[in-house]
Amino acid sequence: MSRAFVNEDAGNDRPDLPELPVPPGPNPVTPRGLAALMDRLALRRAELFALKARPDRLDKLPEAAAERDIRWLDARLKAAVVIDPAQHDLTEVAFGLAVTVADAEGQETTYEITGEDEADAPRHRIALSSPLASALLGAQVGDVVTWKRPAGPMDLEIVKIAHADP
Repeated sequence: MSRAFVNEDAGNDRPDLPELPVPPGPNPVTPRGLAALMDRLALRRAELFALKARPDRLDKLPEAAAERDIRWLDARLKAAVVIDPAQHDLTEVAFGLAVTVADAEGQETTYEITGEDEADAPRHRIALSSPLASALLGAQVGDVVTWKRPAGPMDLEIVKIAHADP
């Protein structure tokens, strides 16, 4: 038999997709961040169910992607460590709190320090591991911290520390 007519992928109907990287160690999350991860997992499971219910399932890539995403979300939830910001007093910047800073021109911006999965730049939610969060953590109102940015260092004065909006 000619090799031209042999399907070398026979029996392998599942596309190979690279796994999403799961950071090692614990996954600090706020209660809101935990709820968002659980919502994402439920949504992805519902999408997978709908994909498997399709009458024409020739394209297995969407199912494989959903299964991969579910594995990643499961791993992130298993590593989740919930830190309730309501338990922090407001004397210093800590995980889950909102901190208002002023730059040299007096422009004020409020940031919330969150877990990796909850970070959202347009909403000024910054990851705990970010250089800005590192500069802010432990600071108190009136302190000036230096944010080490790629564009060069920037001094920020801590103006206010508050509980973040839910």
